[in-house]
Amino acid sequence: MKIEKDRIVRFHYAVAEAGQAPLESSRDGGEPLAILFGHGQIIPGLEKAMEGHEAGDSFKAQVPAAEAYGERREGLTQRIPKKHFGAQKLEPGMQVVLQTHFGPRAVTIEKVGLSVVDVDLNHPMAGKDLDFDIEIVEVREASAEELAHGHVHGEGGHAH
Repeated sequence: MKIEKDRIVRFHYAVAEAGQAPLESSRDGGEPLAILFGHGQIIPGLEKAMEGHEAGDSFKAQVPAAEAYGERREGLTQRIPKKHFGAQKLEPGMQVVLQTHFGPRAVTIEKVGLSVVDVDLNHPMAGKDLDFDIEIVEVREASAEELAHGHVHGEGGHAH
């Protein structure tokens, strides 16, 4: 069965900045990632590279920054009250996840003051071309419930 819109895909991945050592791999946690394909749950360039593949396929994909996390934008700095970071010790260059009205957002600490913290809102991978190593584990039809909910249920997915 080929990967196409509205199918459930379980896959292992490793991602690296182009020409670098892998930054993260699904194998570190052991479980493959499960997505409802064609619903924007992964970056557009990776979705494009996976389409048409089948279970058992292993392949590499190069994804340019524009089809990954976008280009880096200057001036995306925000000053945030320190209390929003809890008790964690903050250092410039550190990446932290902030809870926002729009859900979790990865930011990079630029400067730490007494009561405020300046953060760079660019995604840490913005402006970077990425290399993926993909192994498709399973491709199946999504259930009516999964389609209605817009996410995977069961193994590797969402439990209600």
